[in-house]
This record gives sequence, C-alpha cells and structure tokens, in this order.
Amino acid sequence: MSSISIIGAGTMGSAITGLALAAGSQVQVLTREATELDPRVAAGVVGDGLTGDVVVLALPYGAVAEVVDLYADRLDGKVLVDITNPLDFATFDSLVVPAGSSAAAQLQERVPGARVLKAFNTNFAATLASGQVGSLPTTVLVAGDDADAKAALAGVVSGVRVVDAGSLKRAHELEALGFLQLTLAAGEKTSWTTGFALAE
Repeated sequence: MSSISIIGAGTMGSAITGLALAAGSQVQVLTREATELDPRVAAGVVGDGLTGDVVVLALPYGAVAEVVDLYADRLDGKVLVDITNPLDFATFDSLVVPAGSSAAAQLQERVPGARVLKAFNTNFAATLASGQVGSLPTTVLVAGDDADAKAALAGVVSGVRVVDAGSLKRAHELEALGFLQLTLAAGEKTSWTTGFALAE
C-alpha cells in the first residue's frame, strides 16, 4: 500500500489528506500540536518519525526551512513535495526567491538526498477537495527531475488529474502561475473556489 506523510493540517493539508484517503493510501498527518483528525489518519506532531514514502510539506514558505532542518537526513530517499508559493505577503506584489530560481530548487539544494517535487501550488484547497474547476477536473501540475518520484505522488492521491509539467526547473513557472492565481483571488478578480484548468 502507498504511504504519505503530510506535514500541516491547514486547508491545503486537509485537502491533500482527503485525496490520499480517497486513493486508499496509508496517511500520516503531523502538526505543531496534537490535533484530533480523521480516525483513518495516523496523527502525530512535527518532529515525530516520517512513515510515508511521500512527504508533503503543506506549510507556508516561511516555515519550510525550520521543519526541513528538524528532519535533516531523515528525508534522504523520500519523495519531498513542496506546495509553497514564495510570495511576499506584505506587498502581494512579488516572489521572494531570486529571479530564475524557485522555492523548490532551494529546497532541493537544502536536502540533496531527497527527491523534490513541486506540486499543488497552482491549486486552491477547494478545487482539490471538489476535484473540479468549473466543469473540468482539477489538474495538479508536477515538476521534478525524478520520474519514479512523480509516479509515486500520482499513486498516493485520487480524484484529481496529475500532469507532468517537466523538470524541477519548471517549478519557477509553476510558482509564477501560483503567484498570479493568488493575486487574482486576493483582488477579487476570481474566487478561492476557482482556478486554472487544462482542457483536453
């Protein structure tokens, strides 16, 4: 059976947990403090062991470094999924990573033994939970350099369409797309229940 550890139980963490449970995966959710969760989930606190082959960092960008440092070499060999949009939330007007780089690329440098993927950052929690963007299925775009890691992620979730967006270099474009989507929703040009979709 496929297994996944999700660090964070906010709206995105909860939505991804739902996708993993729908796939019949073994699910572990780690939070800052003990939290009552779905009884099908193995709950724990950040710092506990990671039981999943796939580890999703369902955290704000600013919290990732501390958590990753806490786990250090325990992430070696894991599929490590970065869902962040490294947005300057003070201005809502720029990304805070160097031009041409990405949060996912920085994460891979920080944890070279992990197989880093960028995914879920172009999705809102509501569209992950419903599996729909308007009349179209929710598409999760995944960037990374390891084909087996991408297959592992696709295998632990169900209810969404998973599309290979290319190498980890494409995380730069995915973060730009996530940035655009966030600013549109924050500016009330779209809603938090909509999003970008791929039509076949």
